[in-house]
Amino acid sequence: MSLQAYIDNIESKTGKSLADFKRMAEEKGFLINGKLAPSIKATAIVDWLKADFALGHGHCMALFAAFKGKTS
Repeated sequence: MSLQAYIDNIESKTGKSLADFKRMAEEKGFLINGKLAPSIKATAIVDWLKADFALGHGHCMALFAAFKGKTS
């Protein structure tokens, strides 16, 4: 599955877009000026997304990849 397919699936499941997740991640301090904060590891993102949105590991990692700047 492509990164975009994961993002589309996440939006369908949660009603939140990638931009929404980036905004929330920025509010939590995971992103700084739209870029992943240097001290943030995948585990922190995964734990947050699983707890707050009941996303599976693959979907969490797709968002983490998007936060890191991966586009495809």
